[in-house]
Amino acid sequence: MKRCIRGRGMTRAVRMAIVAVSAVLLAAGPAHAQIEKPKATDLATQTAVADYNAGNMSVALVEFRKAAEHGSRLAEFNYAMMLLNGEGAKANVDEGKKWLRKAADANMSHAQYVYGKMYDDGEFVGRDPVEAHRWFLKAAHQGHVLAELALANQFLDGRGTARDNRQAFVWYEKAAEGGDMTAQYVAGSFYERGGDGVKQNLNVARAYYAAAAAQGDPAARLKYQQLSAQLLNAAPKSPKSP
Repeated sequence: MKRCIRGRGMTRAVRMAIVAVSAVLLAAGPAHAQIEKPKATDLATQTAVADYNAGNMSVALVEFRKAAEHGSRLAEFNYAMMLLNGEGAKANVDEGKKWLRKAADANMSHAQYVYGKMYDDGEFVGRDPVEAHRWFLKAAHQGHVLAELALANQFLDGRGTARDNRQAFVWYEKAAEGGDMTAQYVAGSFYERGGDGVKQNLNVARAYYAAAAAQGDPAARLKYQQLSAQLLNAAPKSPKSP
């Protein structure tokens, strides 16, 4: 059953985050990455996003910084990502971490997830799964799907928190309901075998496998086919007509 996937490395995570500032580029990352869009009144951040998408990196960097200094948490986050990735100027990790923390402290769920992942992966900082757990929990409580998955993996592994399969299932199911393919497969596995506070239910398991299969998971497709055959064979046979 254990099929947790820790996800992308921090470098890919932060690159995905910055390109996802616009709806057009969001397709480059998971659809449930939950990046904020600039508020209608936040003209400075809108301008920075437009320049970033147009490839005017050095200009966008300055504009994000100015908007960040005026309290736009989206600008804080995007400015941090550009600094960490060295876009528009030479990378400045210390300054990037400072602005990422500001966005996370401002309760931006994706900033909280990325900040937690930084500690989970040990990139830019010393690895600290306990600190990662704290930030994943904050983001997950806001419905951030990737944070829910990361939290579930931590509970399953006992990494950064006590091992707790029941809590792992709770967060896998939340992430599955949010559309995460890996979480759908793992939630299906829990329902298929039962235990850890989960009542075995092959129909629910099959539904989760079907959802993951529809997103292109070949292992989920195979499990769906196997359970479909198993349920068909277990169904009561209608008496034959004389």
